[in-house]
Amino acid sequence: MKGLYIVTPDWDDTQKLLEITELALKGGAAIVQYRHKTANAGLRREQAECLLALCRSYGKPFIVNDYVDLCMAIDADGVHVGGTDAAVAEVRAAVGPDKIVGSSCYGDLELARKAHAAGASYVAFGGFYASRVKKYPVTTPLSIIADSHAAVPLPVTVIGGMTVDNAAPLVAAGADMVAAISSVYLAADPQAMARRFADLFST
Repeated sequence: MKGLYIVTPDWDDTQKLLEITELALKGGAAIVQYRHKTANAGLRREQAECLLALCRSYGKPFIVNDYVDLCMAIDADGVHVGGTDAAVAEVRAAVGPDKIVGSSCYGDLELARKAHAAGASYVAFGGFYASRVKKYPVTTPLSIIADSHAAVPLPVTVIGGMTVDNAAPLVAAGADMVAAISSVYLAADPQAMARRFADLFST
């Protein structure tokens, strides 16, 4: 698990969502997470199924945010949970040993330790920078990346206001994945932007 980790915006326009996601995949996105906080169950199922098929065609993992039942219903590759969602141990028990389980740990190394013990596949830290999408304290220190690698043997994802320029020092510090929403989905050229993010991991 390494590279650009794109997270979808709250778009009801499924066609637009698919088009921009495909451009990002063509640009080198390594993993896709479906996150739509305001969709109804029908739209969520429709969009998730379409995105899963798209990711399958590119051979990239597809993760569902929060909804363990949706992950299982469509046989997605995994699920990502935050601090207010289902506990990692419960999610791991529900999805079995083979699916990816990601855990938001904010700026808390102890949460990463607990997530690892509970069966997480990777941990996510943030916010490092102010985000256009998610509102949270921008208090996560760069040092948590190395600290996490020393404490738990799991890939580290960084999130929160990521741009190519401000993600670069985090990748240099050992971040395995950079999660981006607006920087890719709202870019004038999403494919080129995805390529720039992906290139951070090839130098």
